[in-house]
Amino acid sequence: MMPLPGPVGQVALVVRDLERAAAAWSPIVRGAGWRVWTYGSQTLRSLTYRGAPGTFRMRIALAGSDPQIELIEPLDGPSVFHEHLERHGEGLHHVGIYVPDAAAAAAASGFAILQDGHGFGADGSGAFVYLDTVAAHGTIVELIEVPRERRPPEAVLP
Repeated sequence: MMPLPGPVGQVALVVRDLERAAAAWSPIVRGAGWRVWTYGSQTLRSLTYRGAPGTFRMRIALAGSDPQIELIEPLDGPSVFHEHLERHGEGLHHVGIYVPDAAAAAAASGFAILQDGHGFGADGSGAFVYLDTVAAHGTIVELIEVPRERRPPEAVLP
């Protein structure tokens, strides 16, 4: 396995209720509210889950920086988020590392891909790749390729 690029830029938690979790985390997260998006086949050009075409859908909320905090509410599955809720309940799911090319960084890492999605930006750019790094790092690592242009958030929660 190749060393993963760094540093960690995001810490993500899986939650059952995005609004409730945002309210609970807001007092300790720096930032101007939680920006919310829904990701799934309507907003991504490709999804995979454990090597097969993915059908998952989730709502995410992002706040703060250095590191950014992400809350993920799984909607439709199967997904690595549903697996986490079933096995561990709510809580820490992964750490994210920003990379210029998620697919290339994943291939270079030597870790298996658990789940990925491509094209969440307004212009079809952007990608996320969840690597099977639990044995090596104690948690999943996500490689995040920031889109050139992000879609406006669906909502901003306090």
